[in-house]
Amino acid sequence: MKTATPGPAEQLPTVSRRDFLRSGAKLASLVLAPGVTLMAFGGSEARGAADAGKRWGLLIDAGKCAPDCSACVTACENENGWKGSGNPETDVQWIRKVTLKNKATGRESSMPVMCQHCEEPPCVDVCPTGASFKRADGIVLVDKHICIGCRYCMMACPFKARSFVHERVTNQKSHAPRGVGTVESCTLCVHRVDEGRIPACVEACTAAGHGAMVFGDLLDPDSEISKRLAQYPSTALRPDLDLNPGVRYTEV
Repeated sequence: MKTATPGPAEQLPTVSRRDFLRSGAKLASLVLAPGVTLMAFGGSEARGAADAGKRWGLLIDAGKCAPDCSACVTACENENGWKGSGNPETDVQWIRKVTLKNKATGRESSMPVMCQHCEEPPCVDVCPTGASFKRADGIVLVDKHICIGCRYCMMACPFKARSFVHERVTNQKSHAPRGVGTVESCTLCVHRVDEGRIPACVEACTAAGHGAMVFGDLLDPDSEISKRLAQYPSTALRPDLDLNPGVRYTEV
């Protein structure tokens, strides 16, 4: 059977990948608040601020995390301008509290879960546009300019740490640009880190008197986080996957 060849009037326009991504960025920018741009997470700018001699990480002590405390979640919401709507199907969650129960003893532990900032991030591996990327200092981010909302990264993440923005956003923060139709997750408050400060969740946990979260450079043996990791046993979520997350958990 012969296949008909489209005539001149039937020829479809060809669009280069660069033009397609550029047009996607223009569409994404339409949903942002006045004065808010996506450049904060643009690949070149975000990558350029990273120090390759560091690897930022978190150590979370589940033994100090109070079950009825959500200070870290509230701080993240306020700092980055997101908030759950109460719909579990469409809610954005950069950080969430989970409760674990030991089936043998019945003992329960509460702890926060967020992007684990893996050394080998599956989200980066599956992203077709390069929107998901890892900085030289280990922080995993999403470049909103070229995120096309395919959600492959959400499916690849074993920690369910990424969210798709279904609805138009409010309370926009210039340091944490967001846009409907894109994917987002914990950034370790990269804007704070680049200014020499600690993430909002860690600051809030300390202020609440729990001290369950420690932030620091995993490559510096003299940092507080490295000293604690050397002193106490810790674990990573899904250690069987060999992703070497930058977030570790302990219970002492």
